[in-house]
Amino acid sequence: MTEAVIVSAVRTPIGTARKGALANTTALELAHEVVGETLRRSTVDPGRVEDIIFAESGWGGGDIARHAAVTNWMPRVPGQAINRHCAGSLASVGNAAAAIRADMNDVVIAGGVQSTSTAPTMRWRVPGTADEYVDNWLSPTHPDSTEAPNRDMSITVGWNTARAADIDREAMDRWALRSHQRAVAAIDAGLFDDEIVAVKALQLDGSYRDFGVDEHPRRSSTYEKLASLAPLHPEIDGFSITAGNASGVNDAAAALTLANAELAEAEGWPVLARIRSWAAVGIEPALMGLGVVDVVPLALRKAGVELDDVAVWEINEAFASVPIAACRRLGIDEDKVNMLGSGCSLGHPVAASGARMLTTLTHQLRRSGGGVGVAAMCAGGGQAGAVVLEVF
Repeated sequence: MTEAVIVSAVRTPIGTARKGALANTTALELAHEVVGETLRRSTVDPGRVEDIIFAESGWGGGDIARHAAVTNWMPRVPGQAINRHCAGSLASVGNAAAAIRADMNDVVIAGGVQSTSTAPTMRWRVPGTADEYVDNWLSPTHPDSTEAPNRDMSITVGWNTARAADIDREAMDRWALRSHQRAVAAIDAGLFDDEIVAVKALQLDGSYRDFGVDEHPRRSSTYEKLASLAPLHPEIDGFSITAGNASGVNDAAAALTLANAELAEAEGWPVLARIRSWAAVGIEPALMGLGVVDVVPLALRKAGVELDDVAVWEINEAFASVPIAACRRLGIDEDKVNMLGSGCSLGHPVAASGARMLTTLTHQLRRSGGGVGVAAMCAGGGQAGAVVLEVF
């Protein structure tokens, strides 16, 4: 079977939604930037690109991938939109790899984009009424219930996971603190420089700002500050989820160029990693945060590798409870997880997070001598996704 390899992987810096540097930069613009840059770094001629697959979430139900093809002077390249909520861009990479392995495509750009700041709002008429409307409506991830509210992931994911895995507030706050410390250290050491494409970000006064560094990590974070934050639901006895041990609300985009391995070698394209496997699972919505525990063994089995073979892990910090639960249930060494920060610090630009994780994972493995890496995350509605790659 044809191997699928990554020949470039880039991302924008991650902005804090609504008040950060990317607050006036649309999803269309962010996607344009990363698609153009991943293509440039891959050295692939634009005429060799056969498809673009992009995850999007909460941005009007269009086809941003096709828009990016046209704005990057590839009018003959189609585009495919995909939505698996948080795991959408992991799925886009898996779909691209599948097309290459099946010998249906030779070169595909895959990724995702999230612009929470500029997402359009939707007005929805409540069924059974003539003139009752809900403003700022988004399609729910799953049927609403008391045990798994579809509009409050602090309960459905954060709290339910903490209770199911017996994770206390201190463990989550300390994990979040480590996330910030690692992200800040990575920024200071220039470890993200190879993966980030700077963006000229429009400001409210009409000027443009060169934005090239993740702005969400907090240098001033301490355990005492995190421990002092009020729980998001003080009315729930023992509720331990706070804004500090939850992910941020963010804007960003990420894209990877995937190619047929034999073609990449023949053309001299820079092979960064190969895709070993990908997987997705469904789980009861109330157990969403434990989806990683199910999907990781499946992805590893499909890749033909053991857990101990994995050198670096990216497990998205939708809430700190999620990677803690995965480490405890699966026996993963916490020191190998989110070595450069994750959702609690870098942020969680939903549809872009999976591609961001794979981009960071690829570059981190290349710096550290190669090996197997896994990116995994839970996703809205009771889903989880994972991708296994290898740098050699």
